[in-house]
Amino acid sequence: MAKKKWSNTTAEPSAQDKPATLKDLLRPDILAGLKAQADAMKAEEQARKEAARAEAEAARKAEEKRLENDFGHLLEKSKLDWRKHK
Repeated sequence: MAKKKWSNTTAEPSAQDKPATLKDLLRPDILAGLKAQADAMKAEEQARKEAARAEAEAARKAEEKRLENDFGHLLEKSKLDWRKHK
């Protein structure tokens, strides 16, 4: 004889039984203000990162331009194989 499989069916909690979240407790105008503030902070952070990236790029280009005029650096960087240019 085969054993019977018992299925445990539990009642799923309805929306009324769930505990209230902070989003449910806050007024919509306060929630909208908080979302706007979060968006502003994200935009500010993005602008700050972009400014830092642009500053690093400018510093890199300035250093590259300075090294172009440095004879010692160019001498170290160049290959001394004169047979290629013969």
